[in-house]
Amino acid sequence: MTALTLPTPADSATEPRRTGRLRRELRAVHALVHRDLLRLARQRVPTALMLLHPVLYLFILGGGLAALIPAGSLGVGYQAYLFPGMLMMTVQTPAIMVGIRLITDRQSGYLRELLMAPVSRSTLLLGSCAGGTLVATVQGAVLLGLAGAVGLPYDPVLLVLLLGGMVLISFTLTALSLALAVGLRSPETFHTLLGVVMMPLLFLSGGFFPLASLPGWAQGLAAANPLAYGVDVLRRSITLRVPEQAAAGGVEWAGRRPPLPLEAGLLLAVGALALVWAARRFSRPE
Repeated sequence: MTALTLPTPADSATEPRRTGRLRRELRAVHALVHRDLLRLARQRVPTALMLLHPVLYLFILGGGLAALIPAGSLGVGYQAYLFPGMLMMTVQTPAIMVGIRLITDRQSGYLRELLMAPVSRSTLLLGSCAGGTLVATVQGAVLLGLAGAVGLPYDPVLLVLLLGGMVLISFTLTALSLALAVGLRSPETFHTLLGVVMMPLLFLSGGFFPLASLPGWAQGLAAANPLAYGVDVLRRSITLRVPEQAAAGGVEWAGRRPPLPLEAGLLLAVGALALVWAARRFSRPE
């Protein structure tokens, strides 16, 4: 006959402490997300300017090159081909701003005040990542409203797929931004690194032209570029719902395109690993 194990007084006292600590951690994440949403609501002009950049690319660059690049070489019109890349660019800027704010908060002393809260440092970093992901997705959703202007239908399932892809890209870019910023002390250094790193990543993402048109060595670099998988996830999401909008291929492994779930899983894994590394680095004493 199995003996019945009763909870000890120590167990009974530990459980409320664990519940109280979890509640504090969740409140801290909520507060940081709320802070980012308030900033988004108040800074309307900077937000509009961030959205203007991809819109100009889409309609001026895309409109100009659409007459020069035959649709047969891309599978779709150039503006429709460019649209997933512009969605990625839209979420990229607010995601990167999270890393810049981490550095400026450290310089201003605000981060020191945050670290005095009775929550773990990893929770603070997670809250910053969650807030940046949400803000970037919201801004991407605004540009998603222009899907009809490039010939895409306002199909609810398609919009949900694209929104899910933007959440995934936003999370990965925010986590990478935090991983880069957590060890830096100067915003100027961060901006310099971004200038060196982001431009090659953008051009190797497949957002502006098919990766198959690149030389072999550049295609190998593109296969290691997280942005290329993000653009491919968005582009293949469109193909799932609108087969006639199937665009030229993106990343290939040994001449074959990886499955869409695998690409999404790789993006998620890169973001998760970057966030874990940043949390471990951030947990060290200042």
